Amino acid sequence: MKLEKFFVYILQSKKDLSFYIGQTNEITTRLENHNEGGSKYTSSKIPWDLVYFEGYDTRTESVRREKEIKGKKSRKYIEFLISNK
Repeated sequence: MKLEKFFVYILQSKKDLSFYIGQTNEITTRLENHNEGGSKYTSSKIPWDLVYFEGYDTRTESVRREKEIKGKKSRKYIEFLISNK
């Protein structure tokens, strides 16, 4: 059994319901970091919930998928992913 090492994730702000898309190899630690104000971009919208993630074997794959999701620039697409997880 092979475990994924890298993740693409989507967070949703409880403050204004906006989304944040990122990638990491430590998903739990990264969520904590966002909620502790460790990211300049997300600190103003704390608290965040992890609403979606996908696992990948390599960072290259996760970065590619992160760019793909961001490239769609579509809230509807993000909501589609979340509702079909």
